[in-house]
Amino acid sequence: MSIGIGGAGSKLASLLDAGDCTIVNVSEAELSKVEAKKKLLAVAHSSKGQFKGAGKNPNIGKTAFISISDEIMSMIKGEIVFTSTGGGTGNGICTILLKKMAEAESILLNDSTMFVFMLPYMNRESSEFVENTISFLLDPVSEAIDSGNTGNMVLFSNKVKFETRVSEAEYNKIMANSLKTFLAIPEKGDAFPLLDGHIDHEDFKVFKAKPYFNHFCQFKLNEEKPFEEQLKRNYNKLLLPPENPIEVMFLLEVPSPEMTPLFYGILDYFSNDDVAASYGVVLNESLKQPLVTVSMLYSRKPRELVEDFKKIADKLAQKKLKKSIDQFVKLEAYNKDIDNQVKKLAEANDGEEVAGVLDILKRLKKLR
Repeated sequence: MSIGIGGAGSKLASLLDAGDCTIVNVSEAELSKVEAKKKLLAVAHSSKGQFKGAGKNPNIGKTAFISISDEIMSMIKGEIVFTSTGGGTGNGICTILLKKMAEAESILLNDSTMFVFMLPYMNRESSEFVENTISFLLDPVSEAIDSGNTGNMVLFSNKVKFETRVSEAEYNKIMANSLKTFLAIPEKGDAFPLLDGHIDHEDFKVFKAKPYFNHFCQFKLNEEKPFEEQLKRNYNKLLLPPENPIEVMFLLEVPSPEMTPLFYGILDYFSNDDVAASYGVVLNESLKQPLVTVSMLYSRKPRELVEDFKKIADKLAQKKLKKSIDQFVKLEAYNKDIDNQVKKLAEANDGEEVAGVLDILKRLKKLR
């Protein structure tokens, strides 16, 4: 089951599995717009929030969490939670949710929750979304990761949406389909004949229960080219770029058994960096070319992610400030001939110290 919190999270959860998803919102109107098996209304202590949603105010989501606390904490165990980091409902409810997870002494493997976050594209989206995201990464996400009580975290970015100029609905479908390539690994392991290695549902559950960021990608494997070159060229552009992985899972689908040994090259690449890899090789005769799905777990402190956000946010703030100054502040140019003014002043004072003053002016001109 997938659980969508807030408008953006609900839409993505519904696309992944409308028949078995739960969506959560503070607005009845927003809940009615999305198809879902179950709809959970979080009661906001604000008439504005109850009718129009939380907008960009996470405090509305935080206070609304109280009304669904027990139900949602039980509901998320072992499931996938979707939310936007910039909005009010998802950010606010997930902030409290993550803090409660961080405070727990421990969480069982079967109860570990995977989180999928949608981050704003700073060059195009509002400063409120960016500021909310910075606070979210610094505080609840950081605490949850440090506690070890969360599963994988997937960081989607809206960058590609704005750069390719696709609609929100279309981009949501693209993100959902991308996530499905990762989630399909154990199903493919069951559906196709196994040629080497082994990945079953239990292996997959253990992998996605680990408290690290997850970057996954899928691409056709060219046996004539180095794997490293192909992997880096095919990083998932919908996700934030990965750091050096600490653990990897991959599924190689080959059209014929003779291509099975291709997996050795993939293993060699990761083992050269002392990266543990679990893998499976299956026979998929419908393919014309080998297909590999790679999931890399990496550890990056949220504070480092925030620094990336702050650098861009600071640049945008400087541009806005300059634009405001250029628009509203006009300084008149002072074009008087200072040299002549000093000479006249010196003549009126019998030439005292004129040479020294002119020398200073010459040096100042060199600095301008």
